[in-house]
Parts: sequence; structure tokens; C-alpha cells
Amino acid sequence: MFEIIPNWHPIFVHFTVALLSLAAGLTVVTLFVKSPLQEQWQIVARWSLWFGAGFAIITGLTGWYAYNTVAHDTPSHQAMTLHRNWAIATLILFLLLAAWSVFSTWTGKKLGTLFVVGMVIAGAVLSATAWRGGEVVYRYGLGVMSLPKSEGEGHSHSHGDGADHHGGSGAEVMDGHHGESLDSTHHDDLGMGTDDMDATMNDDGHDHQH
Repeated sequence: MFEIIPNWHPIFVHFTVALLSLAAGLTVVTLFVKSPLQEQWQIVARWSLWFGAGFAIITGLTGWYAYNTVAHDTPSHQAMTLHRNWAIATLILFLLLAAWSVFSTWTGKKLGTLFVVGMVIAGAVLSATAWRGGEVVYRYGLGVMSLPKSEGEGHSHSHGDGADHHGGSGAEVMDGHHGESLDSTHHDDLGMGTDDMDATMNDDGHDHQH
């Protein structure tokens, strides 16, 4: 099997978020739509929920694998754990709602207001989970193997307190589960300290504000 970088979790999570968001949205919208369009949208919402729940299981398994294998540091570990906890809650909610929907369809019973409320709550939890997943990648850099260098004119970068050129502690290449950042090792191998590196960066024509 060909290699997916960093793992398969980012592949399946997008299907899960799209399908379950569609299911939650259509479940609410169909309350304000008249037949026969209402019935058609209810069918789409139902199938989106079922397929989304199936993808959610795969997403959860690949996410658990990513949680235990992706290199990270202490701050990113906390963010990743928070994302995991929200993801577990999301998975449980949508699996219960999917089972409820299947049972209602099987028995021919109509889903009521309580089901709609459950879908709204599950959709909100899904949004919170997706947000935290984005934080894990784009704020802490988990799963990112390399970042582009600023080249050319007009690249001015302002760095906040505690952040480095790679976008935070989590974006550094880590050696092991909670390993030491390799940036400092790389600078030592070159025989250059922090001051030397700053001087070099300032001489190359790039404006870096710290």
C-alpha cells in the first residue's frame, strides 16, 4: 500500500465532516420545506447520515492511530488530546443518531423533534471537533514534515511571543514522541548560535520582525 503523509486520517476526516454536516444541515432545513421537496431532502439527509457515520468509524480508527504515532511536543500533545476527546464525543453522538435513523426507517416510524435537536447538537460538536483538528495542524504543525521558506522580496514575517519561524513549537521536527527539537541541534552542527542566525537572516534581504 502506498504511503500517505503523515497518515490516512486527513483523507477520511474530510468525507466525515462533509457528509455529517450535510446531514445535520438538511435535517434542519427540511422542517421549513414543503413536500415533495421535503421528502427528497429527507432522503438525502438520511443517506448522508448513514454514510457519514460509516466514514466516522474509519476516521476514528485512523485518528487513534495518528494520535499514538505522530511526533509532537508537550503543548501540541495537549491540543491533540483535546481534539481526540471531542472526536470521541462526536463519534458517539452520530453513531447513536444513525442507529436511531436506521431503526425508524426499518420500522416505518417518523423521526420527531427530539431527533432534530440531537442532530443540531451533534452538528455543533462536530464543528468544534473540526476546529480543534485544524488547530492541531495549522497552529501546532502536527503531521507537517516541512514548511516553505520565505523567498523573494516583500516577505515580512511578524513573530509573536514564544513562536518561532516554523509557526510554533509543534511545527518543529521532533525526535520521538516527546523528543527534543532538532532546530537547536541543526544550529549547533553549523557552528552558529542564535545571534549568528539572526545576523545571517537580516543580511539576506528579508525583513523579519521579532
